[in-house]
Amino acid sequence: MEKLKRYIVFLIGLFINSLGVSLVTKADLGTSPISSVPYVLSLNFPFTLGQFTIAFSLLLILIQLLILRRNFKMEHLLQIPISILFGYFIDLTMMLLFFVNPKSYISSVAYLLIGCLVLGFGVYTEVLANVAMLPGESFVRAVSSTWKTEFGSTKVAFDVSLTVIAAALSLIFSHRLNGVREGTVIAALLVGFIARLFGRRLSFLPSLLFGTSEKSRDQSAPVLSGRQDQTAQLLSEDKDPAPYTVIVIGRQYGSGGHDIGKALAEKLGFAFYDNEIIQMTAGSTGYTPQFIKDREENITNSLLYDLVSQMYIYSDTQEAPRDAIFESEGKVIRELADKGNCVILGRCADYFLRDRKDCLKVYLHAPEDYRVKRIMKTENLSEEDARQKIRKMDRRRSDNYHYYTRRIWGHSGNYDLTLDTEIGAEAVQEIICNRMTQTSKAHAD
Repeated sequence: MEKLKRYIVFLIGLFINSLGVSLVTKADLGTSPISSVPYVLSLNFPFTLGQFTIAFSLLLILIQLLILRRNFKMEHLLQIPISILFGYFIDLTMMLLFFVNPKSYISSVAYLLIGCLVLGFGVYTEVLANVAMLPGESFVRAVSSTWKTEFGSTKVAFDVSLTVIAAALSLIFSHRLNGVREGTVIAALLVGFIARLFGRRLSFLPSLLFGTSEKSRDQSAPVLSGRQDQTAQLLSEDKDPAPYTVIVIGRQYGSGGHDIGKALAEKLGFAFYDNEIIQMTAGSTGYTPQFIKDREENITNSLLYDLVSQMYIYSDTQEAPRDAIFESEGKVIRELADKGNCVILGRCADYFLRDRKDCLKVYLHAPEDYRVKRIMKTENLSEEDARQKIRKMDRRRSDNYHYYTRRIWGHSGNYDLTLDTEIGAEAVQEIICNRMTQTSKAHAD
């Protein structure tokens, strides 16, 4: 039943996709990169855009066969009926949109943007179904898997190549650029970006439609599964407070969270995890520790990040590096929490362990002037440099936290304790220890 639902959703997405392609094309500012070659050919030969789309798709499938050889599976042949159906859908929607005939540049831009929005939603719907790929994306996957190239870069190179080929064909047949214009570039930039935004905003749909909360094929828009281990489930059912075996610490930059967390772990006889998480994540992602360190908790602008990472919306095997790091760190954090008796620093650990009652969630903050003086001393910076670095790091941590969790960084409702470290490191540790002692006594009683 679930598979039937997925195929229905995929067919709906395929039709929406064709509607978006037709709208973008009708805007008369060029078309999307994947449709650029068929569109230019349709303008110079007596065949429709849909017919050339079918022919071009079949060519891509044939090239996949040559690239993959023994790795070409029977499931890849499903692209053939999909391509034929997609081509007919394009011709049908082109006829349905007969009334779209923009008379001004502004109206052309408006239709182009609407078309990108529709096409982006169509791409998202196909990704949501997670049953098949169109030949264009499957071709990129074949190239990246065979020659071990990075999917996002390969997708960009593929789109650029198609656009250049279409432009060359247009110059050969029409002696001018006809069918490849600014709309081609805009569609290339916006469609994947829009699909990624839909993936983030509609993350509840997989569970609603298919009864599962696991991630769909959309890896560029992380959808957390929220799965917890069996122990955590049992703990969540216990109405009495469980003794804390895990402490997670979120902190403002310069508040002394690292030193406090490490000293607290030594005092309690707990393990302390900070950079160790980077090493463990490196082992599971294949990225170097330095690569991970440079990118974790470090989103400068969520919209720009979505724009840069949009190509990964098309991949069913790879996700954007920061997304992969976030997911892998979450897995590492849950595994460390299962072992118990540990202090975990940062990395949205309070979110990953939000359902565990044996986890004490702490947020450490301090007045900016206090943190500036501390950073001036520990990092040998001027007052102005220290202040700028504190604001930059706090902003990045806040943006990263909100992007992935949809929650407000530092909001007291996300934590069991929020403490001002200006009262002193020892006082902070004492308060945390007292909280743990009180909970243990309450559970014993």
